Amino acid sequence: MSWLELLNNLESGAVRAASQNESGQWQANIEVKKGILEAFKNGTNTEFAGGFVDKHNLAPQEFSTEDGVRMVPGGSSVRRGAYVAKGTIIMPPAYVNIGAYIDEGTMVDSHALVGSCAQVGKNVHLSAAVQLGGVLEPIGASPVVVEDDAFIGAGCIIVEGVVIKKGAVLAPGVRLSATIPVYDCVNERQLDKGEPIPEYAIVIPGSRPASNEWAREQGLSMSCALIVKYRDEKSDASLLLEEVLR
Repeated sequence: MSWLELLNNLESGAVRAASQNESGQWQANIEVKKGILEAFKNGTNTEFAGGFVDKHNLAPQEFSTEDGVRMVPGGSSVRRGAYVAKGTIIMPPAYVNIGAYIDEGTMVDSHALVGSCAQVGKNVHLSAAVQLGGVLEPIGASPVVVEDDAFIGAGCIIVEGVVIKKGAVLAPGVRLSATIPVYDCVNERQLDKGEPIPEYAIVIPGSRPASNEWAREQGLSMSCALIVKYRDEKSDASLLLEEVLR
């Protein structure tokens, strides 16, 4: 498949930069990522309207009413090679990078970033200033994944291939990476490194004492995340997405 065919297939949703295997684990599609890098290699810098400069073959997408996507005016952009499904709302300014996948009914709020190859499921709410990290290199690295019905609070940062499972809720300001520990206060355990945030977990920002003795003497602490409960009818009601907005 040529890089041009790949970009078209990414935009139609026919191929994805990552997918689930039979055991439900997310894995990067290395051939797709190679194709994206090939597109960069074959592009030449060119000027676009508004004083922008980018590769000539990676121009921002334009939507029509037939696409079923509502992108509100004010500086948002969806780059070539990203998939945005019907029913998606993009508030300004927001950015969706190449290789990203956004499924039906998702809200991408103001100042949100959906990084390169990040995968976002159905009916997800990405609140204001949410950052989903992108990854093109190293080639085998898995992207950030947010599964169906998750709610990501304002200012959350999710990077380094972290996976948020179905229906999970992140309170505002949660930061998740490969090295930030997550403690499940309900089941009284620490999640293994690389373990996804469980389905329907409610996660808040936390802190823990620094491991170094000198740092502890200074009263210093380090960032972590805490699962404080799992969703119930009360929490579901408070997170109900308004269909009228879509």
